[in-house]
Amino acid sequence: MRARSFPRVAPALAALALLLALPYDAMSDTPETAGHARVAGKERELFGAGCRIRVEGTRVSASCHNPYPRADLVALHIECDPWWDVDTDSTPAAVGPAETLRMDGRCWKKVRTAWVSHRKAAV
Repeated sequence: MRARSFPRVAPALAALALLLALPYDAMSDTPETAGHARVAGKERELFGAGCRIRVEGTRVSASCHNPYPRADLVALHIECDPWWDVDTDSTPAAVGPAETLRMDGRCWKKVRTAWVSHRKAAV
């Protein structure tokens, strides 16, 4: 009777062994030790403010927060929908470490798209 129960238990033991072995192999290359397939040994630079853009009717506002130790120059760009409406590009403004900056703009009729550009500040 014991010999017949082993064939039922064998697949379960094999599945358990695979479940325990696969996560261990997958964790051998962590993001810190494994490089990208196309970029060898280049470390990611901590730079760039995180920006949120809100469009309400014809008005656009962008709020940018810089969590990194290097200043980021940000500018708000707005494309307006009618061909005759003037697109706007704000003057780049520095967002220092741990600072938050708000930028506003508008179109006369309709906003087509808005985005924020980033540039490293001169040291």
